[in-house]
Amino acid sequence: MPAVLVTCACPDPETAGALARALVEQRLAACVQVLPGITSIYRWEGAIEQSGEVLLLAKTWDDRVEPLAATLKARHPYALPEIMAVPAAGGLAAYLEWVHAETRPAGTPESPE
Repeated sequence: MPAVLVTCACPDPETAGALARALVEQRLAACVQVLPGITSIYRWEGAIEQSGEVLLLAKTWDDRVEPLAATLKARHPYALPEIMAVPAAGGLAAYLEWVHAETRPAGTPESPE
């Protein structure tokens, strides 16, 4: 299945919203959900850390993962942002077709414009 879910933790709602909007505007993701109020516990530079964060869930297509990740990395305030791509094992066919169409460059036969 070439649909992919990309996750990315952000430090605050403003950063998350700006990144989500950029991904959709650039057709790197069809939809990005912004989930506030998560807590991340992780080891960083030898210490256990705990941070309040906002999680992005970006729905995209496999050929858009690399440019999506590059955009996140370039715009993200973290030195090492979480960017994980998880292939979709299935889903509603019509929704997956929509994700594919929305991640095509504007004006291509597969895009709605």
